[in-house]
Amino acid sequence: MRDGAMETKASGFVNELDGLIGARFGRRQFIQGTLSAAAQWVWPASIDAAESKRDSLLGFQSIPISRSDEVTLPPGYSWEVVSAWGDPVVRGAPEFEDDASQSAATQALQAGMGHDGMAFFPLPFESMSSVSGLLAINYEYVDDHLLFPDGQQNWSAEKVQKSKNAHGIGVLEIRFENGKWEVVRDSKFGRRITADTQFKVTGPAAGHALMQTASDPSGRLVRGTWNNCAHGVTPWNTYLACEENVTPYFLNAAKDTPRLHDRYGVGAKTWGFRWEEFDPRFNAEDHPNEPNRHGWVIELDPYDPTATPVKRTALGRMAHEGATLSITRDGRVAYYMGDDDFRSKFEHVYKFVGTRAFVPDGKYSSNRDVLDDGTLYAAKFHADGTGEWLPLEFGKPGLTSADGFHSQAEVLIDARTAADKVGATYMDRPEWIAVHPSTGETFCTLSNNTARGLGGPVGQADVLGADPANPRGPNPMGHIIRWREADGDSASTHFEWDIFLLCGDPGHADSAKRGERNRGLAFAQPDGLSFDRRGVLWIQTDSSAKNMAQPDWTNIGNNQMLAADSATGEIRRFLTGPIGSEITGVAWTPDERTMFVNIQHPGEPPIEHPGRSDPANPKAISSWPDGAKGGRPRSATIAIRRRDGGIIGA
Repeated sequence: MRDGAMETKASGFVNELDGLIGARFGRRQFIQGTLSAAAQWVWPASIDAAESKRDSLLGFQSIPISRSDEVTLPPGYSWEVVSAWGDPVVRGAPEFEDDASQSAATQALQAGMGHDGMAFFPLPFESMSSVSGLLAINYEYVDDHLLFPDGQQNWSAEKVQKSKNAHGIGVLEIRFENGKWEVVRDSKFGRRITADTQFKVTGPAAGHALMQTASDPSGRLVRGTWNNCAHGVTPWNTYLACEENVTPYFLNAAKDTPRLHDRYGVGAKTWGFRWEEFDPRFNAEDHPNEPNRHGWVIELDPYDPTATPVKRTALGRMAHEGATLSITRDGRVAYYMGDDDFRSKFEHVYKFVGTRAFVPDGKYSSNRDVLDDGTLYAAKFHADGTGEWLPLEFGKPGLTSADGFHSQAEVLIDARTAADKVGATYMDRPEWIAVHPSTGETFCTLSNNTARGLGGPVGQADVLGADPANPRGPNPMGHIIRWREADGDSASTHFEWDIFLLCGDPGHADSAKRGERNRGLAFAQPDGLSFDRRGVLWIQTDSSAKNMAQPDWTNIGNNQMLAADSATGEIRRFLTGPIGSEITGVAWTPDERTMFVNIQHPGEPPIEHPGRSDPANPKAISSWPDGAKGGRPRSATIAIRRRDGGIIGA
């Protein structure tokens, strides 16, 4: 009875929202975009027949769903592995051992696990080369039962060290020669950053008491990064790696825990990485400030392998799902960020706008401090299709000493509570964000939220059910929202929004699981999201292996990558991945004739996250990418090309 009542309410809310969008937006000319001139645009809800017949941006044949243990592409396309877990990254690194017997020290020289966000930086510096460059890659997390021959048996300091070394970031020099992409093994640029690498801390929170520990009383030097998910880039050619679900690595079994631990999910239940058994930093009961030093946006100069990476605190602390760049009308940087906490599910969308214009010479040295000064905002989506960016500034209503904040540093360290206090909208796990290259129209994937309608975060009764921006409760399949900034300026504090599409199976009887406005294609739980230069929106999915094994996924299959024309709403399926894998991360060469995509955790078992394999039978579910040649499935970066050498997707 309760499920049926919720289904009826959610379905009615969606229909009401459709009417609102059609009445409010319809056809209109978009104003000046943030990245180039204005364009004629229509919302998919109001496309007429003439407009839908225009030439398609999508020049490939949509492929069917798949449940095979392989990467499948449209006719005329091919793929190859560029770098998989355990492959050499740093000069002198040995080859991967099929039995996973390599040491912790060896793993620190090789590609980590869980390939995720990434970016391509041409070589030489500031060139437009499409045959030589640096690939910066996030290694999000590990499957300990694949990382070691005997899994988590005989747990030791050496195993913890290897696990930490398989997290972090890699910088690889790659080159296209003789018709294929290869890692340059003796490159001076090859670099691994792990959970023990030293970072500088800058911005308003640097040095604050909540950032200080016994090992770092300055609060300005932090060891390590992990659970790096999506990414960003800067106009001065640096890479932004974004720390996402960092707190489940910490243990605090005390009965009474501080507010920061409660709000960020530090407690007695971890994700079972067991680092705290041999690295005291991860015992948060004894080291309560250590979690505060993680959950930031990191800036890294890929062209300088000796440069110390930096944690930029002005962008706030959260489970960062990337940092997507937009340029304001007066030449400042704006970064859109989702907060995707896997456990709490209800979090916010943020925007950071720098205070001063960047120097457009493409050099890090000229813009070293640009990200240390600016305003962090949280988004409020109103029911009438408008929205506003609420500044998270100490002293404003809700952010005073009476509210538990005593400085701007504390606002940023506890950005989630700050966003709660000012009334930001609780979203359904906001993931990647993408900005259209010509209009500035901005899209955000909202992966899913099975808790909506069943209870809310931190006791907020007003977020228990569906709301205009999150119109299904529960929302197991996810949706994509979009907005455009007032005056076409990403520095604006107001915007207009609509729902681009609701994900799911178009033929499903349950409205909470039925896809709408997706042109009949079945896909669920959108995650990765990026625009290419032509304005094609690439959508990647991350349904868990546990979900994909359920009957609701019968017509959805393995995770996939789709391409959408956001003007017409046309969508085609471009790629399907191996069994149990997530499709995530995308980067292009400047000529867009090579697309790099990450295949994460092939062979993930259909159990609760994080899924750990059977160490006695590592190929029980998948043997991708090595097949019969390999000993276990491996996350990997692949390069996709058209056989005729043309532009990807055209």
